[in-house]
Amino acid sequence: MSTTIRIRYGDGLWIIAPDGAPTVVDHAAGIDVLVLEVAGGHLTWSLLAGHTTPAAVIDDSSLAQEWIWAIYGEEVSLALDEWDGSVREYLAEPALPDLAARVWRLGYARWAARWWPASTLDGIAPLDEHLLEDEIAALNEECELVVDGADTDGADTPEQRRSRAETLGRAENYALAAGPVATIEPGALVLARGSAGWDWRRCPPGLLDASERAVSWAVVRAAGTTIVRVSVVAAPLSTMDVPAHLHPRARIQAAGGAVDLLLLRDGELWQAATPALTGSESGVTVEIYVPGVGMDEPEPDTVGRRARIRTLVMARLRRTADAPDDPVESPLLAEIAAAASDSDF
Repeated sequence: MSTTIRIRYGDGLWIIAPDGAPTVVDHAAGIDVLVLEVAGGHLTWSLLAGHTTPAAVIDDSSLAQEWIWAIYGEEVSLALDEWDGSVREYLAEPALPDLAARVWRLGYARWAARWWPASTLDGIAPLDEHLLEDEIAALNEECELVVDGADTDGADTPEQRRSRAETLGRAENYALAAGPVATIEPGALVLARGSAGWDWRRCPPGLLDASERAVSWAVVRAAGTTIVRVSVVAAPLSTMDVPAHLHPRARIQAAGGAVDLLLLRDGELWQAATPALTGSESGVTVEIYVPGVGMDEPEPDTVGRRARIRTLVMARLRRTADAPDDPVESPLLAEIAAAASDSDF
């Protein structure tokens, strides 16, 4: 499949990209962007846009020429080698289309390791991290021309990985979340309550449930005191032993100001409570984050983008049995295992 691309150069970087494609030099990468470090630079694809031709940012063109012909074709390789400074359109047509598809698959597998929206509340089973790591290692070997011989020590054989995929995932392996926000004691008055999602960029993977209903809060009046309680559902199969520096925090904002709380794990929930700020009875907003993780600046249409990612991964899980046999459409072994557990999840 051919795609029209442009070549640009500036600040010591070559950029080979279709119009509008995301790159690693963008101000902020979206949560749907697949990123793969390769020999001499980085490749990126938009998952939601369905891009299979990557954008490349290259800092070492001589090193990158080892694989550019394979991913973009001879025309683009020659154009880069003989580039005269003019920005023109070129037809990218991979000389090794199967390799190009496997490079996409490697980028997708690495994306899934970071962004897969595992959720008890939404019924999206988590991916088995060992299966995923093994497949990434195998793909690194298959894509060695492009990724420059990434380390694949310790990977199982394909037969071992497939056997594990077929036997993983039963209901007894999954702990269900305890339900909605913490129980309100008898006689307490609930002045306001709500639920929301959280910015996936602000917490490490595997910590919190990815649902838009994962964060719950309530403003409660009891015994002459008004407090705000916050609960966040933990990610399915998440460890209880989370290092202190990775504990999530909740920034609660109301008309009277803001307060920052450390959340503590209680069963399947991360929870905290604080005396209510002035104006809390009219409602609060809650931002969940781990210090030092991600960016403070919100992503455009972040809720809509998360919803589209959920739709995409659920569609992939539904078609694990009948997906076409090619590196882009066929499921990861970890997705096969997740789909097998989905009916019990």
